[in-house]
Amino acid sequence: MDIKKIKTLGQLKKSGYKAKSVKEEIRDNLINSIRNKENPFTGILGYEDTVIPDTERALLSRHNILFLGLRGQAKTRMARQMVELMDEYIPIIAGSEVNDDPLNPLSKFAKDQIAEYAEDTPVQWIHRSERYGEKLATPDVSVADLIGDIDPIKAANMKLSFADEKVIHYGIIPRSNRGIFVINELPDLQARIQVALFNILQEGDIQIRGFKLRMPLDILFIFTANPEDYTNRGSIVTPLKDRIESQILTHYPKDLETSLAITEQEADILPVQKEKVLVSDLIKRLIEQVAFEARANEYVDKKSGVSARLTIAAFENAVSSAERRAIIHDEAQTQVWISDLSGIIPAITGKIELVYEGEQEGPYQVAVNLVDKSIRTQFIQYFPNPDQVKKKRSTGKKSVEEKEPENPYKSITRWFDAGNHLDILLDMKDADKIATLYKVDGLYGFVKKYFPQANEKENALLMEFVLHGLSSYSLISKKVVDGKIEFKDLMGSMMNLGSLGSMNLDEEADDFNEEDYR
Repeated sequence: MDIKKIKTLGQLKKSGYKAKSVKEEIRDNLINSIRNKENPFTGILGYEDTVIPDTERALLSRHNILFLGLRGQAKTRMARQMVELMDEYIPIIAGSEVNDDPLNPLSKFAKDQIAEYAEDTPVQWIHRSERYGEKLATPDVSVADLIGDIDPIKAANMKLSFADEKVIHYGIIPRSNRGIFVINELPDLQARIQVALFNILQEGDIQIRGFKLRMPLDILFIFTANPEDYTNRGSIVTPLKDRIESQILTHYPKDLETSLAITEQEADILPVQKEKVLVSDLIKRLIEQVAFEARANEYVDKKSGVSARLTIAAFENAVSSAERRAIIHDEAQTQVWISDLSGIIPAITGKIELVYEGEQEGPYQVAVNLVDKSIRTQFIQYFPNPDQVKKKRSTGKKSVEEKEPENPYKSITRWFDAGNHLDILLDMKDADKIATLYKVDGLYGFVKKYFPQANEKENALLMEFVLHGLSSYSLISKKVVDGKIEFKDLMGSMMNLGSLGSMNLDEEADDFNEEDYR
């Protein structure tokens, strides 16, 4: 029988319909989902062995849930996806503000309807999408917002006294009866408002301006919060925390591959951008590595966390940076170059909170350093570790077998040591950039040795990557100024900066011999 054809209480009873609580609904549908090897939390990556199993256990136990974790850890998304575990449609008394179950009415309105119309009481069906309520906890949230208040306008229009239950205006929680209700950032809710939730969670009683109503609300509560020591804005009062049966800890992606998949899924790249701008796996990994570097950086506040939104926004900025350059030069297609990563700085500075030392350093400089650290970390995944060839060689004699391997970067650094320098404009045409990179002796041959299958553009990108990598390992110098990146030899740059002062080079030669900085 088509449930939508059921229009009255009598028809509903004859159909054999049996009401279930929302937690029983979710439990039954979750059991079916598990049996069918289906993932009820699609698009949630990195939680397959941690948060999702914990959540499923909590739902099977019919628990209210607190997701505790730093920002950008998909806490709200997890809560919103639970809607799909509810039955598609349920019946309510038509016109009920609190989704009264026709077979077990709660409100005075529903009871009066049944008393007046009996088996002919009108019934309507609501979709599961209408059974979800969400509130961001802010200091100005009141008990009236959440639970309800007396409505004087209703009282005046209906000519009722304030002693009549019909003058009550229900808040968002009673209106979410027989559904899911989410409170985001629970610690931001004032303590006195949190206290108002005690009875709702435990006994089902609500009190509105002197009206003591026995309304055992049928709600699955989901709360989200950052760790209590994140800010001084507030905390979860202990008795409320005690009434939330399951507390589930969320986390950031534990590996780069998961982080890559999240950004790929979430980044909003237009089809026209995808056609115009190619993004190599190298660039994607460098962007993801920035977030990992930030989470471990001494200048970044670890209590605040570094959201996955950082890499998503950074990826979008990198693509747009390349697209802008292509538009300027009227190029049909381009790729994201290492130099385009200068365009992701605004995506970083707005998404990291700094400790005192970081504030002294400045958000821009911290962001630049994070990009450099990302390049440094990823560089050794592609090429030999420069630290191994920078070490001072022993002056003792060695046998042929013990002879140290040749410095693979020697020809490149020698070109810069000869007084040559390379300027790469941030908005340079692709063809001009490739031609500029080929000026560096030994650079093309070095890349081709390790990546013989790379095509022209891939090869050029790797050549640029080598220069940035050598700079991050202090084998050459790099300076960004006036819309261009200058690569020079390390010693010449140090002398230009006056770092040598009046030093006697003969006396201090050991501090700056070739093997130290190569």
